Amino acid sequence: MKLIGDFHIHSRFSRATSKELTVENLDHWASLKGITIMGTGDFTHPLWFQELKEKLEPAEAGLYKLKGEKSSVRFLLTSEISCIYSKKSAVRRIHLILFSPSFEAVEKINTQLGWIGNLKADGRPILGIDAKEVVKIALDASPDCMVIPAHAWTPWFSVFGSKSGFNSLEECFDEYTKYIYAIETGLSSDPAMNWRLSALDGITLMSNSDSHSLEKIGREANVFDIELSYSALKEVIQTKNAKKFLYTVEFFPEEGKYHYDGHRLCNVSMHPAEAKKQNNRCPKCGRPLTIGVLHRVEELADRPEGTVPAGAIPFKSMVPLQEIIADVLGVSVGTKQGKLEYDKLIKEFGSEFAVLLDTDQSTLRNVTSPEITEGIIRVRDGKIKIDPGFDGEYGKIEIFGKSESKQFTSQHTLF
Repeated sequence: MKLIGDFHIHSRFSRATSKELTVENLDHWASLKGITIMGTGDFTHPLWFQELKEKLEPAEAGLYKLKGEKSSVRFLLTSEISCIYSKKSAVRRIHLILFSPSFEAVEKINTQLGWIGNLKADGRPILGIDAKEVVKIALDASPDCMVIPAHAWTPWFSVFGSKSGFNSLEECFDEYTKYIYAIETGLSSDPAMNWRLSALDGITLMSNSDSHSLEKIGREANVFDIELSYSALKEVIQTKNAKKFLYTVEFFPEEGKYHYDGHRLCNVSMHPAEAKKQNNRCPKCGRPLTIGVLHRVEELADRPEGTVPAGAIPFKSMVPLQEIIADVLGVSVGTKQGKLEYDKLIKEFGSEFAVLLDTDQSTLRNVTSPEITEGIIRVRDGKIKIDPGFDGEYGKIEIFGKSESKQFTSQHTLF
């Protein structure tokens, strides 16, 4: 069966997250988005873990559902941890996503990690532990656990990050590299960028939202054709089966917060080629630039742009539906006018992914305005303009030019 998974999110017990992130709300919003398997996030946090045990019940093998409800949404036990440690004369800051097939395995993991640091402090705990030791702890809890490097290219907290990462998976995980089946590409890179590294040819490239709010769920996701079970999911990730892993849904990488090099305090953003001319320093204040994802990929790549390796899993770049509607109407995301249009489309087509990925142009025009239909089609075709993100600032997307957008907004209001 075709299903969509978003495995990396956070609960309300993580820093800078919405208080609305409850199990019930996650179930509801996953349904709105069209997500079949929703990561729980934060299973290391004692209060969230207790809530998960109270509100979820077993469904298919290794998956859970909201207790006493008929929801089609399934939950996968996941969590992210932050490893900060010294290795090879450098401080490393690596974020990892953990997948677990059972509450029993999670309890074993939490016990081990609880001896190392304070799991109550944050839903994404900061622990002084080598990344490879996390893999060992997870596999000792259950051989079916998986560990996936999170947002693998972001500068500050990732396996390949320019500030505190490594140049290869082997440098990070040593003898446990053979248990790393996948990496998360993150918002600021897409599979095409990762395809430039031959070292990643055997690695499954995954995409998840890393959402801190309900609305952001599914902004990146994974689309499979598998049976509904943990073992089927693990097998397709482990084997990188392109017949069963259909594609990933991606941010346009330029929209990510760390795509270009830059210095936020001076509002300086630049392509890696220009940054190199500046000796990777801010031309305004002289301080080092934050080296972004595109630059870092260029450093490690051994292939030219446009390379598509054998067995590569395809991807589709998308913009969240609420952002498309807001751009067309000339309003901010979350306003009443935009929400009414969003709710109408979800009610008609069943989910956001159905609107963005599956519904043809003529059918869309029968339900919504020609301008919103055009916006969705332009995004599908990649015909948009993006001012790239840098040094923690999201990129700015423009689907219509300013004069064009005003014209459409006027027409829509008249209509």
